[in-house]
Amino acid sequence: MQQSVGTVETRGLVGAVEAADAMLKAAKVEVQDFSVVGSGLVAVVVSGEVAAVQAAVDAGLAAAEAIGEVVSHNVIPNPSGEVSKLLD
Repeated sequence: MQQSVGTVETRGLVGAVEAADAMLKAAKVEVQDFSVVGSGLVAVVVSGEVAAVQAAVDAGLAAAEAIGEVVSHNVIPNPSGEVSKLLD
């Protein structure tokens, strides 16, 4: 099973909570991190199989855009072990 990591970053907490909810409902993924970055930015990081993470990020992006501002989003298929250390 190939793992991947997906992120959605929003401006504001409400959009991030909405994104996280949509991501978890859309696919079999796990939240690895939910952090208030600063200056109003909030990041949600999920992991799981590549297709599930892509579906989750797409759903989270749509949900967050419907009620707030999405700053960035990304899916990293098969991240290196060094990247995984950043999320531990």
